[in-house]
Amino acid sequence: MYEFSKKVLLKVSFDRVLFKKELLKTKKWLKREESIMLQAWCLSTFGHIYRDTIMDVFEMV
Repeated sequence: MYEFSKKVLLKVSFDRVLFKKELLKTKKWLKREESIMLQAWCLSTFGHIYRDTIMDVFEMV
């Protein structure tokens, strides 16, 4: 699921709203370890564009 999530996020990265929506869905599906890896990947890949969005999603409980 982790690899699939990365593919989806790459495809929707052109739109902030879609990116956040998919990131929220993905976070629900993943185990804690995968979620941490996804956060690191998102920050390294999209941090220059969506850092605030990524941090918001991963701070939610």
